[in-house]
Amino acid sequence: MSMPNQPAARPASHLFYQSRLRRPLASRAEGIYIWDETGRKVIDGSSGAMVVNIGHGNRRVLEAMKRQMDKVTFAYRLHFENEPAEELARRLAGHMPEGMDRVFFVSGGSEAVESCLKLARQWAVAVGQASRYKVISRFPSYHGSTLGALAVTGYDALTAPFLPMMQAMPKIKAPTAYLDRDNLSMEERGLKYADMLEEKILAEGTESVLAFIMEPIGGASTGALTAPDNYYPRIREICDRYGILLIHDEVMSGAGRTGKYLGGDHWNCRPDLIALSKGLGAGYCPLGAMIAPSRLVRPVLDAGGFAHGYTYAGNPLACAAGLAVLDEIENHDLLGNATRAGNLLRRELEGLAERFPFIGDVRGKGLLLAAEFIADRETMAPLPKEMNAYQRVVDIAYERGLIIYSRRTRGGTEGDHFLVCPPMIITPEEIAETVGILESTLAELAAELGLPVNR
Repeated sequence: MSMPNQPAARPASHLFYQSRLRRPLASRAEGIYIWDETGRKVIDGSSGAMVVNIGHGNRRVLEAMKRQMDKVTFAYRLHFENEPAEELARRLAGHMPEGMDRVFFVSGGSEAVESCLKLARQWAVAVGQASRYKVISRFPSYHGSTLGALAVTGYDALTAPFLPMMQAMPKIKAPTAYLDRDNLSMEERGLKYADMLEEKILAEGTESVLAFIMEPIGGASTGALTAPDNYYPRIREICDRYGILLIHDEVMSGAGRTGKYLGGDHWNCRPDLIALSKGLGAGYCPLGAMIAPSRLVRPVLDAGGFAHGYTYAGNPLACAAGLAVLDEIENHDLLGNATRAGNLLRRELEGLAERFPFIGDVRGKGLLLAAEFIADRETMAPLPKEMNAYQRVVDIAYERGLIIYSRRTRGGTEGDHFLVCPPMIITPEEIAETVGILESTLAELAAELGLPVNR
């Protein structure tokens, strides 16, 4: 017999992807909260996997989806056009840099990145530059789980098993200027890291390099990493100099999370291709997109068409959800709230760093924020990986009613960090609640691992 408020024992899961720990069943969700089967309320402090940008259970989005469900839920793009896809493409183009006016819908971030890689290659072939095929990326980085996206990912723990099955692409060092202990200014470091791209292009052979892909603001692999401001225009300059395409992976940083619709907008970046997902559908329906300029798309279409596609590309139900999500962002000033709430949350995280000196860096933009653990602030040496601090902080927070996200910054093997990325609707009162749980979590982590605390 089960105890009061306790669920009956569940049978063994047949799901292949369960984590090392069984988690409770989610029973409902609203705003920034999720309730489990026992009625316990948890703060979704990571928006799932940085997905649920507008919060859970938004009735206006659900009603828009219901209206579309009453019309048509699937119309294959080779047989029919559909109004939600047409309208969402038009509206999205209005949020893009000038000239980025063509949209190819997909179901997720890996598909969006894969589409960018394949369009770039087909464009090169169509315009007589078939020798270009190499896509330079950064280490560490994460761009998706397909073999093509993994080939440009710099995260050993995820890529190593599959190296024999794919053609790994060249990498340059991610701009981790905050770790550098040298006599250079941040501006000098920005140029140093950007110039690594030129060095790699020359080393690989200019005629063979097709593109450079990067996250304008890092995701989980680098913990919301931002480069020095002058990094971004120098990267654009180098790409233009050698005729290579610049791909922005905005899967995590796009759709408003950072206070701008695109993460790259903070630096007025001008990419040639953009991959979007996560917040685009905000967890209401699987949705992603590749955004491209006509100057790249037209030669491919004229040469016989884009040799690529997905069954659910431009799905009317998914695009109806995406339109309703975009309405929420535009009509309720969620970009402004992401900026205001992000500034407040960052100040609170910086305050926690003063109390807990094993936090060595707080970084990010808007509500894409991270804190990195270190053993020594002078050297920025990471905590011993055997401590598994990145996993323990997540587990302790979960037990206390807060979901956060963590990874290891330095290639996936060490450099523990955690991300705090709540929905863009979060209020100051909810930030205070979140930070209160996080503070007690860090205190317990410090006691458990013998880490220093400032009283």
